[in-house]
Amino acid sequence: MRRGLKRTLRLLLLANLLSVASVGQDMAKPDMNSEILQQLRQLSVSLEKTQAQLAESQQEIRQLRAKIDAMEALQQGIPGATGRNEASATGVLPQAAVPATNISQDDWEVMNARVNELHQTKVESASKFRVKLSGLLLMNAFTASGRTDQVDLPQIATAAGDGVPDGYPGASFRQSIIGLTGYGPDLLGAHTSGDIQMDFFGGLSNTYYGMTGGIARLRTGQIRLDWQNTSVSAGLQTPVFSPLSPTSYLTVAEPALSAAGNMWTWTPQIRAEHRFDLDPVQLKVEAGVMDPISVGAVTSTYQRLPTPGESSRQPAYEIRMSGGNKSEDRPFVIGVGGFYSPQEFRYGYRVHSWASTLDWRVGLLKNIQLSGEFFTGKGMEGFGGVSLGAVQPTSYYNYTYTVLPQLDELTGIGGWGQVKYAVNSRSEFNFAGGYGGLNSGGLRNLALTGADYASIPARNQAFFANYILRPRSDLLLSVEYRHLRTFGVNNGPDTADIVGLAAGFQF
Repeated sequence: MRRGLKRTLRLLLLANLLSVASVGQDMAKPDMNSEILQQLRQLSVSLEKTQAQLAESQQEIRQLRAKIDAMEALQQGIPGATGRNEASATGVLPQAAVPATNISQDDWEVMNARVNELHQTKVESASKFRVKLSGLLLMNAFTASGRTDQVDLPQIATAAGDGVPDGYPGASFRQSIIGLTGYGPDLLGAHTSGDIQMDFFGGLSNTYYGMTGGIARLRTGQIRLDWQNTSVSAGLQTPVFSPLSPTSYLTVAEPALSAAGNMWTWTPQIRAEHRFDLDPVQLKVEAGVMDPISVGAVTSTYQRLPTPGESSRQPAYEIRMSGGNKSEDRPFVIGVGGFYSPQEFRYGYRVHSWASTLDWRVGLLKNIQLSGEFFTGKGMEGFGGVSLGAVQPTSYYNYTYTVLPQLDELTGIGGWGQVKYAVNSRSEFNFAGGYGGLNSGGLRNLALTGADYASIPARNQAFFANYILRPRSDLLLSVEYRHLRTFGVNNGPDTADIVGLAAGFQF
């Protein structure tokens, strides 16, 4: 019986233990479930924060892409091949921003590809600051009737020779441009930058096949300091007093209407510019000092002697004042300028060279723009507004010390005008004409004293019409007709007609 009681007590004790264990397990389940639910809530909150941060990052990426697209759109137009109001040398010429609604699918693909490549190193510089490589690969094909001073870039018509064929076809790649732009650190609150452009119009190789290629040539270059309303630059640049050029892709190595009213010669200079923003009007004052270049023969390919301007031992002075609105679509800007440079010849003979200029750029209606320049002065032949003929002087010293003093005393006059009709952001027509010449009566009298005077045209006229198509922002096609009409000192006009095609790729 005692043994049975012990068994019974053991069974009761085991039953109690099992009951307590069961109760303990039931009490532990709510605590475990509560902990799991709390962890799930924390994970959900963390996931929501991550999603919010991801959405914010995506929004910032979209905003950055939009800004980069806008900047790329501003830079897509090729400079009007003049390096001035359009070139850019790439210079190659800047275009107004293209509205997003007018951007084609091809351009979106090009710009998106460039955005995706921004993280890559494009051009590495020794200073580790940003450097940009740009350029214009340009192919020209042309045919001419009549005789001209040169094949690739005709500027004047010349008289037909006995038995010499008139007219020619031809093609050239020499007007292509390569440029580098560097961006430096801020200095005295100004953004620093510099750029240089080169082409292949520096001459022809002295070989049997040299006509197909060209020799590299420094085109333009400058170092700039840019504040908010003031800029200072030094380099080889377009004259301050003659900032514009017509739009043409058949004449890029030298701007269109050179020798027919367009003063353009790139000249070493130091210049400053200050802008007065009086919304909606902007006034601008520009001034500088230049290397006092003047027309002179080159004695050799390795040496150069002081020109009469440099012999005066003082620089040339230039100035321009302009005013107008700040619109690129419908501009209205008028500018007046001038330059002065004394020239020193033998035996103390001095000529005071000067010029007065007027330039304009006016938008009419929605798609029509007028632009042009006018000048008058004397001793300004070195800036390219008038022609000095196709015949090189036979004697450097005779030309510099005998011909030039008399030539620089003659008054010259010239100018050009252009009408641009933009069909849309990718298609445009341009019509332009120019005139440049010296005093005909004075030149005729001088021609009686020497053959060098007789070879100088009394006046030169040129007219062109072209159509430019940009199927993509990095491609261009152009067709152009040009007519030259050149008057000699003692004879009637010589004429020439040129028809050309241009195809270019901008990078």
